[in-house]
Amino acid sequence: MLKSIAIIGAGLGGLTLARVLHVHGIATTLYEAEPSPTARAQGGLLDIHEHNGQLALKAAGLLEAFQKIIYTGAQAYRVLDKDGCVLFEKPDDGTGTRPEVQRGALRQMLIDSLPADTIKWGHKVTSVTSIGEARHAITFANGYVASTDLLIGADGAWSKVRGRVSKETPVYSGLTYIEAYLPDADRRHPASAEAVGAGGMFATAPGKGLMAHREPDALLHAYAALIKPKAWVDGIDFADPPASKTAVAAEFSGWAPALTGLVTDGENALVPRPLYTLSPDHRWARTPGVTLVGDAAHLMIPSGEGANLALLDGAELGQAIAAAHADGSDIEAALSRYEAVLFARSKHAAEEAETLRATLHGDNAPQSLVDMFIGDKG
Repeated sequence: MLKSIAIIGAGLGGLTLARVLHVHGIATTLYEAEPSPTARAQGGLLDIHEHNGQLALKAAGLLEAFQKIIYTGAQAYRVLDKDGCVLFEKPDDGTGTRPEVQRGALRQMLIDSLPADTIKWGHKVTSVTSIGEARHAITFANGYVASTDLLIGADGAWSKVRGRVSKETPVYSGLTYIEAYLPDADRRHPASAEAVGAGGMFATAPGKGLMAHREPDALLHAYAALIKPKAWVDGIDFADPPASKTAVAAEFSGWAPALTGLVTDGENALVPRPLYTLSPDHRWARTPGVTLVGDAAHLMIPSGEGANLALLDGAELGQAIAAAHADGSDIEAALSRYEAVLFARSKHAAEEAETLRATLHGDNAPQSLVDMFIGDKG
């Protein structure tokens, strides 16, 4: 019988796991490096899918609460060419199965669903060591040391827990997203706001693209996507906003000003986000007393599935632990079954993400993206 469970990372996967365990009457401790829930911005909109993310929230008893924080109207999307001409458009007619929600609102909903003492904020892991018989010791930067019967790494791309089960480390994917924000866009950036439309906008081409989403209060959250060597990204001084905007915008020379304005008119300093991945085949041998969820287990380029996979990982692992706890069965066997499903699902999702990259930025873009949307029944 497990006496203690430690989850590292208060992202969507770790929080969902803690919530499902709580629903089943199992206490856990969740350690998070950030000092508070509001220590940093939590990113933009997420589309939560009916077949995975919403199933996870249902298992957590939070589907009704989730429906109250949906950002309505955001399932509209359109594809533009580099001249700003609309090639394809789908309005939000209320029939979509992937409602949008602010990441921060979803995370806060999960936090609020847990007992107040579940999350230990300001606990950054520095090392994890085995102390025998499937137990592990966790050392934190603040000097605290915890021990646990079951250690779960929900600590993202640069997981400290992953090293207990796997030697694989993330590698640069060749793709970088460069992030910009245009607030009050209808009034202050009307041309770009009109180009983006009511929801999501994709203007793609071979090797590059400009993408944006309309968020609450007429905020445009935009990304320049570029397939470039890491050295190119590192060569731009993002601490110099005018120079960095000029360098990135130069990659879109000849594109419509309403599109390049998503870069040049951003009211923040551009933020480079080089995208790293684990191999689609990433897996590990059953290691007693430890497992992974979310990006710690299956880091991949963005495809709309990352948050959904993390939610589902957390829910399924929580259900596996709860079932073993309820009937007194072998927890290691339960973890093996969880991981077998995880490995197959992760491999499929990672391969689909690479297919999407080719669709977005391959030789036939943007027509390849139009063709995908025309054939999309979801």
